[in-house]
Amino acid sequence: MSTFVLVHGSFHGAWVWEQVVPLVEARGHRAIAIDLPGHGRDDRPLATQTLASYVDAVRTAAAGPIVLVGHSMGGIVITQAAEALADRVSALIYVCAFLPANGQSLLDLGASDSESLLVRNLVIDEDAGLHWIHEDAVTAAFYHDCPPDIAAAARRRIVREPLAPVATPVAITPERYGAIPRAYIECTEDRALSIAVQRRMVSASPCARLASLPSSHTPQLAMPERLAAHIQTFAKELT
Repeated sequence: MSTFVLVHGSFHGAWVWEQVVPLVEARGHRAIAIDLPGHGRDDRPLATQTLASYVDAVRTAAAGPIVLVGHSMGGIVITQAAEALADRVSALIYVCAFLPANGQSLLDLGASDSESLLVRNLVIDEDAGLHWIHEDAVTAAFYHDCPPDIAAAARRRIVREPLAPVATPVAITPERYGAIPRAYIECTEDRALSIAVQRRMVSASPCARLASLPSSHTPQLAMPERLAAHIQTFAKELT
């Protein structure tokens, strides 16, 4: 049995994993979907959150050994968390996620994504320390292949995102983060994080296992059964 800690991406919350959790647990595993501070059921102020506070949320989620699964911005979080918790993390699984090298931030990686609808529709309020995606672009960027009712429900639940976590470069080492096996699940129809950038990151930081889904940026809602199957297969192969 594996214990999975599922980390959501920007603007979302633990709720985005609601369909995946029972699918993973039906096969005898434990799945813990967490709310990063300021998201979902966590009511801490958004603008004060940092990458360190996000890592702390992972730290308190479960004792090891754990498999960290990060979606989108969650890839930045699990990368830094793996460095901090290397003795507790048995594998890393990235789901159309940012896969940084040492010294890179999400903003560094996202700046070059000329195909991203998210980048083109991003609203940044530096005074408030927040950013968000323009309301008219949410469905097209995140949920274009999801059932309409599920996409509409997701739109109502997204929140704004603090700037600090996405602007902070990760600090990782070969001895800690680099020793943990990792897998990447790319989403070929992703309009928020283009497939070209996904593949460029994997090329720069190779992973032991790779899989491909013909999904939007949110496979948890578009094709949860196929995503859950890949997550479980990779955990078995890597741990």
